[in-house]
Amino acid sequence: MKVAVTYEKESGNIFQHFGKTQFFKIYQIENGTVVSSEIIDNGGNGHHALPPYLKNLGVETLILGNRGQGAIDAIAAAGLKEIPGITGSADEAAALFAKGELKPDFDAKCGHHHGEHSHEWKII
Repeated sequence: MKVAVTYEKESGNIFQHFGKTQFFKIYQIENGTVVSSEIIDNGGNGHHALPPYLKNLGVETLILGNRGQGAIDAIAAAGLKEIPGITGSADEAAALFAKGELKPDFDAKCGHHHGEHSHEWKII
C-alpha cells in the first residue's frame, strides 16, 4: 500500500496546509511495516489538483494536517482515504499508520480569508 504524507523537508514534519504543500513523502507499507519511502515534489499542482495527482501515483491513503472544504471534497472525489489533523514527524506518523495506531482528527480545518489570503488555523 502506498501512503502519502504532506511533507516539510527542512524539519521532516507533516506540512500543515494541504493545498500549499510543496513536497510529499510517499511510503510503501507491507504487513504493518514501512518498507521504503521517497520524497517527491507536488508535480506543480496545488489544492484541487493534488488528490488526482497522488491517485495517479498509486497512493491510497493521505496523511495530512489541516485542509479546507475544497480539499476535503477533492480528496474524496479522487477516492483517497484521508487521515487529517496529524502533526509532528512524518516518519513516526507513517509507522503508527502501518501498525493501525494513527488516529485522525476529522475536525482539523483550515479557514480561509481570501481578501488578504491569510489563514486562520482552527480546530472546529
